[in-house]
Amino acid sequence: MKYLVTGAAGFIGMHVAERLLKQGHEVIGLDNMNSYYELLLKEYRLAQLVSHSNFRFIKMDLSNREGIAELFAIEKFQRVIHLGAQAGVRYSLQAPFEYVDSNLVGMMTILEGCRHHGIEHLVYASSSSVYGMNVKIPFSEADQVDNPVSLYAATKKANELMAHSYAHLYGIPVTGLRFFTVYGPAGRPDMAPWLFTDAILKGEPIKVFNHGKMQRDFTYIEDIVEGVLRIQDAIPACKLPYALFNIGNNQPIQLGRFIEAIESAIGIPAKKIMLDMQPGDVERTYADTHRLETIVGYKPQMEIEEGMDRFVRWFKEYKGL
Repeated sequence: MKYLVTGAAGFIGMHVAERLLKQGHEVIGLDNMNSYYELLLKEYRLAQLVSHSNFRFIKMDLSNREGIAELFAIEKFQRVIHLGAQAGVRYSLQAPFEYVDSNLVGMMTILEGCRHHGIEHLVYASSSSVYGMNVKIPFSEADQVDNPVSLYAATKKANELMAHSYAHLYGIPVTGLRFFTVYGPAGRPDMAPWLFTDAILKGEPIKVFNHGKMQRDFTYIEDIVEGVLRIQDAIPACKLPYALFNIGNNQPIQLGRFIEAIESAIGIPAKKIMLDMQPGDVERTYADTHRLETIVGYKPQMEIEEGMDRFVRWFKEYKGL
């Protein structure tokens, strides 16, 4: 098949595109290569893809209405996996309009492209952040998510509403994926696995927010990719062709255990600076994965110790350590 994968130079996008290419599909990768974090990492990810003869890369911003419309008209995609977005909860406090352009306008250009060109299935990235400060656990797709605590979360909730309306109005099969704290090789440098590993290796202290009481449903990248690929084959076929899935490890890990896993993988104890929780952060994430298991027969399973050991080994190789 012929796929459009947006955010192809991003963490999840690169891994999803790579798996599709290994399966023999044709992939057009789209990314704007912005400077939110180091371009060298994005170029590294792209280098893993360009060696495949079935891959082509297009540098374009998702908010480019005419450009995206022309891309859909020329390429005649069969399926779209929309993973491109402005990421980061804390950065949304500093640069809110980046989130409007990438996450709202960008979602609309993709929906319009799918609407006008008969796309078989649009799979897009939402986020566990939409659950906000919900106290009922684990978080279920049936829970209300009307109280986001960051602009990033609000844009992801808006994406879900936009996708639902297009599925209703135009019959476009659309599936949203609520990812839970993704980590692994080639991960983002603004996330805790990278920040903590880098600091510990340099002998620098790490910032431990909420005094280490945070809990996250850390989900290894290979588990995320497996879930994405299974779901993109599970095309919604009901009267309203819209679906929503959590993809999480179904096993929240306290920050202390997470740090211990990094210390064990590196072999060096961390120096810690204990801090209060930051605005926009949530204390705990915990995915109910019953729907994922029931419909596509899959549940993420990587243990944090093994996952962080793999990440640390990749990190040392990437940094030449």
